[in-house]
Amino acid sequence: MAEPIFMIALSPTMNEGVIAEWVAKEGQVLKSGDALCEVETDKATMAYESPVSGSLLKILQPAGSTAAVGQLIAVMGKAGEDWQATAAAHTGQAAPGAAASAAPSQAASAQVAPQAPATASTPSPVPSGSQPPSTQPAFPALGPVAMGAPEAPAYAESRIGGGNALPAGLPPSSPLARKLAKEKGVDLRSVRGSGPRGRVIARDIEAHAAAPGGYAGALSAAQAAAKPGSQAASPVPASSPASRLSAKGLRSERVPLSKMRSIIASRLSQSYSGSPHYFVRVAIDMERLLELRAAINAGRDKALSLNAFVMKLVAAALERHPVINASWEGDAIRYLPSADLGLAVALEGGLITPVVRSCELRGIEDIDGELGTLVAKARAGALKPEEYGGASFTISNLGSFGVEEFTAIINPPGSAILALGAVSKEAVVVGDDIVARRIMHATLSSDHRVIDGAQAAAFMAELKALFEEPARALM
Repeated sequence: MAEPIFMIALSPTMNEGVIAEWVAKEGQVLKSGDALCEVETDKATMAYESPVSGSLLKILQPAGSTAAVGQLIAVMGKAGEDWQATAAAHTGQAAPGAAASAAPSQAASAQVAPQAPATASTPSPVPSGSQPPSTQPAFPALGPVAMGAPEAPAYAESRIGGGNALPAGLPPSSPLARKLAKEKGVDLRSVRGSGPRGRVIARDIEAHAAAPGGYAGALSAAQAAAKPGSQAASPVPASSPASRLSAKGLRSERVPLSKMRSIIASRLSQSYSGSPHYFVRVAIDMERLLELRAAINAGRDKALSLNAFVMKLVAAALERHPVINASWEGDAIRYLPSADLGLAVALEGGLITPVVRSCELRGIEDIDGELGTLVAKARAGALKPEEYGGASFTISNLGSFGVEEFTAIINPPGSAILALGAVSKEAVVVGDDIVARRIMHATLSSDHRVIDGAQAAAFMAELKALFEEPARALM
């Protein structure tokens, strides 16, 4: 009997998806696990793998169409089998359990890709004040993006979903992408793919053609920076070619919302209107911490990032004030068992937040290593849902932009978010003297349903003490 194929939830918050491209064609014989189509969700473009083996009898939702979770999108079965009866029986009906999360095999193949139909998806630090709770905002500096010709990769012969061999020397790519590349005169080897496992898909060709050299150069630089050993340090200046590229052509235009931007808007509104925010600020003397970092990094081949020190000290403060590491559940408050800290990466079409788990149990070098790996995967569009979801506490950093201080919107399931400004010299009173010290302003946004003002104040006092005397974290 023919098998109905329903749209499934490919991310934890997905309610519907846009079928970006059908990898398989009608009549093609597939094995379970072969790529069936590519689906643009609220967070990414992901591969939908065939749940069964058989022939793709009929595609019911064409490329470009939107399908709700549980909606029938195709029918599979034996070659020549009648698909119409199956389609008629299931049209308009939800699949049993279709709204549940994707199967492990789907989750394992899920990849995050920038939502940019016509420009590069160049990550850079941006304010958490405009971040979606669902992606857990907080932005490490991701390094300058150098524009220019991309490095030509040495691709081996590849195969995709249905077992179609690619011509030797070409990167993994979809049939539609190859067709568009031929029509537009685009060299596939100069295009970096944003599809599953780095595959070049149709929108990559469209974006490359719309911004010759720029798109490929920006994406190539971002992916090159994602290689092991790369250092995430500096933001993209507002006057850089990357920022000019993303701003180009936006005057007097109306741009439809992407799935990612839609979910950002929805969840930001829900968080700010539903959670009673209040804010606690402190000024932190950073001299001791910066001296400690410089001493530890002396002689190291790869310097430990300041973000890693911040995360370790935040985790220590949460251990001493577990009331901050909590989640509102409507009829109860859940106190979370570990400090799972999010530090989000901004993409052209939205935000994504790598989460380092159990920071209270890990050393600074361990935290820095995993954070670097996760940020690299975010740049390359390869984060899995379990790597960016469920932060118990979020950190947002605009210091690299020179922002002195700001407030951020709480990012559920956490009940607080820490906004960090720039470290800059200020005149302060030490004893009877006025001296110049390196000061950072920090602001904690808290959900008053979970955290009382005195509790937030005590946490910030503890955090200030740990930053100003890091050795306290050893006690």
